[in-house]
Amino acid sequence: MTTHPSTEQKGVGPLLRAWREQRRVSQLELALRADSSARHISFIETGRSRPSEEMVLRLAEHLDVPVRERNALLLAAGYAPRYPHTPLQDPALGALREGIERLIGGYEPYPALVVDACYNVLAANRGIMTLIGGVCASLLEPPINAMRLALHPQGLAPRIRNLRAWRGHLLEQMERQIALHRSEPLRALHEEVAAYPVPGADPAEEPSDPVPYFALPLRIEHEGRTLSFISSISTFNTPMDVTVAELAIETLLPADPATARHLQQLVF
Repeated sequence: MTTHPSTEQKGVGPLLRAWREQRRVSQLELALRADSSARHISFIETGRSRPSEEMVLRLAEHLDVPVRERNALLLAAGYAPRYPHTPLQDPALGALREGIERLIGGYEPYPALVVDACYNVLAANRGIMTLIGGVCASLLEPPINAMRLALHPQGLAPRIRNLRAWRGHLLEQMERQIALHRSEPLRALHEEVAAYPVPGADPAEEPSDPVPYFALPLRIEHEGRTLSFISSISTFNTPMDVTVAELAIETLLPADPATARHLQQLVF
């Protein structure tokens, strides 16, 4: 059974131990990585030794603890949070926001969007808006959630020709994120979308003459034809802000020449 620590636990020791155990790292291995000793790591985890602020951050770095949770570790150890959580609309992130908008705009006519840690859509280009035309209006009310939009029976799900495979891919992606970030809101979202009904097998779900795709495609119906996309997700290196750390830019690359030609013919 996997332990899921929370900020309600007293002291930084149990939190660090839970992260270490989830990462499947021994005390000795962590000590070697952090230039410490297994004895000192043991003392920290049992509360016999209070780690310095530098040591908390060093251990968090070697355990690949998300930025948001590094703040929680610092608080549990009695220190102030190190990483700000700046709203994306804050003037301080103006250059980042403009850069993201320019990036996804330049990707047109191919679809691209930006989501946060719970897959809420923060920005999207016109390629995405073209694909989601006609879905239930309630799913387009802010905040739009990409997972609900994709898997809800009144969203894109009925138009996804390989729904079972794509649904499995999305649920596995969320499970990996839950294991990494241990986010309760993300866990709740996963439970919600996993419970959506799945239509019965559709003979058209798999092509009769399948294209040798190099990755699992998203095959979606649009204007009477089936378009195929390969998804690519980008994040920021060495983020120093919680908001920036949790941003992800997803781009949909045409998976075959026919899809590329169709998108090039769209007039925005």
